[in-house]
Amino acid sequence: MGYRVAVVGATGNVGRELLNVLDDRKFPADEVFAIASRRSQGTEVSFGERTLKCLDLEQFDFARADICLMSAGSTVSKEWSPRIAAKGCIVIDNSSCWRYDQDVPLVVPEVNPQALAGFTKKRIIANPNCSTAQLVVALKPLHDAAGIQRIVVSTYQSVSGAGKEAMDELWHQTKGIYVPGQEVQPKKFPKQIAFNCIPQIDVFMEDGYTKEEWKMLAETKKIMDPRIKVTATCVRVPVFVSHSEAVNVEFERPITPEEARSILREAPGVLVVDKREPGGYVTPTEAAGEYATYVSRIREDATVENGLAMWIVSDNLLKGAALNAVQIAETLISRKLLQPAA
Repeated sequence: MGYRVAVVGATGNVGRELLNVLDDRKFPADEVFAIASRRSQGTEVSFGERTLKCLDLEQFDFARADICLMSAGSTVSKEWSPRIAAKGCIVIDNSSCWRYDQDVPLVVPEVNPQALAGFTKKRIIANPNCSTAQLVVALKPLHDAAGIQRIVVSTYQSVSGAGKEAMDELWHQTKGIYVPGQEVQPKKFPKQIAFNCIPQIDVFMEDGYTKEEWKMLAETKKIMDPRIKVTATCVRVPVFVSHSEAVNVEFERPITPEEARSILREAPGVLVVDKREPGGYVTPTEAAGEYATYVSRIREDATVENGLAMWIVSDNLLKGAALNAVQIAETLISRKLLQPAA
């Protein structure tokens, strides 16, 4: 007997990817429901070779589902996730709403699958921020080997992390710079994104960091180790899909670049592409559409004791969102934490 899966936010970027990943990975689902807001009711979305018509969130009975993959934003999740969980359906949420709740596991299956056992408190499991997911996938094996003390990360985040409107804005601004009369004024972003970099993602906090930067700090500690010191600078760049990160790591014990490469080549979810020659690394364009988190340019950071520097790239719509959510559901099943309803 298979599972019944509801995808909430099915018309959005991540919602559509969730449906693609469920089909691609042959998730054991007997039924898949595409759920959206009332204004999107009846909208058709693809699920493999099938077409699903979106159902109204407010009218759908979640007792009909075993798993809800929630990708509708924090406001919707805050209202609906507890209501859905009360129906006996496990919610795997992609928003930031539940990530910092002590009673909600924040999970990357390659990193901390044991945390899933705590889902029974609220029947909600949180997906991490997209930039955090790829960071911890790459760094957890190295932390296990040599103990990470401090992480300094600079991100180069694609516009798809801000949704379809952000992708449209980059497209229209890029055309507008070359086509007379086209609109180039920023709407979704605080400044022009085409041919530009914006060192602000989310709102500013009192200490001068942005909320996105704070998320990386808090989530890395919750997922990997609360003792790790983390500082981040998050930058939006004119790339459609895939986030990149330049990372400097300080370890408790010595670790060479050669040892790090060997460890990461055996790590789940990681692919090492690290040739010290032109093009011997992975870029965002190459990572788009791929499940792996790519690590390149692993080298010694001689400015600190036991330091390494590296380049990490991953598709933010996949490992940063849809893929990780589906992997959480798969891990619940493999660990026998979830049984299909009779």
